Amino acid sequence: MMDKILVIGSSNTDMVIKTEKMPAPGETILGGTFLMNPGGKGANQAVAAARLGGKVTFITKRGNDLFGNQAVGLFMREGIDTQYIIKDKELPSGVALITVDAAGENSIVVAPGSNGNLLPEDVSLKLMKTGKCAILLLQLEIPVKTVEYAVHKASEYGIKVILNPAPATSLPEDLFKNIWLITPNETEAEMLTGIRVHDVPSADNAAESFMKKGVKNVIITLGSVGAFIRSDKFTGMIPAIKVHAVDTTAAGDIFNGALAVAIAEGNNLEEAVLFANKAAAISVTRLGAQASAPYRKEI
Repeated sequence: MMDKILVIGSSNTDMVIKTEKMPAPGETILGGTFLMNPGGKGANQAVAAARLGGKVTFITKRGNDLFGNQAVGLFMREGIDTQYIIKDKELPSGVALITVDAAGENSIVVAPGSNGNLLPEDVSLKLMKTGKCAILLLQLEIPVKTVEYAVHKASEYGIKVILNPAPATSLPEDLFKNIWLITPNETEAEMLTGIRVHDVPSADNAAESFMKKGVKNVIITLGSVGAFIRSDKFTGMIPAIKVHAVDTTAAGDIFNGALAVAIAEGNNLEEAVLFANKAAAISVTRLGAQASAPYRKEI
């Protein structure tokens, strides 16, 4: 029996241009392919989890516009419970402008729109109280006060909170004690702990710093090297799977969505990271954010 996963976060439409190289400031260059894809960290993680077999409910705020309507239709097709998605009467749906170079590296600018207006009162407490959701997965493309509220309430109702602290921003210190698992990359880990993460010993130091703040478990993702775990039961690296990267957009989101599914199925953190590494490895061999999320049979 799989536990239900509640994802609270952003939903954007990604507009992607492939190009040989990134433009310098003031430079105009001719790019190649243009793609318009559904994105946003919250939506990416919700779709990744649903495709991998997770029972997912998604809370987000979207504009009363074409992008918002398309996004909800897509979530429904993926089998995500969309009844708690809110329509913003004033602000448009979020968009992200993404440039991807020949090496698969990306540069992103986001206009958050309605995502920036997802408020604490938009978070359904009824959903948390019912005991139907055992895991809450969050990121930081929505207001920190909403993240804070959701984390405290989930902790109150005995829900395991997984926080992917991306994009990097400072967080209130009293938030950490209610986090069951935090999943920063090197940059985010440094921003939140002040420790520069560049190898396994420094990742361990940063993880220890998170645990001193009250976090129960820590996974620091180290890109193509793999992921470092620190918990009561296991501390060490789980290597990444070597693939030829075409587009790294949303690799971290796919990793987190997959991680939530593996944990919801009762796997330990080592098994969950191995599963998530496989999902992320598949995703970087494809273009797009949600479009790159693999299905269960591919793992």
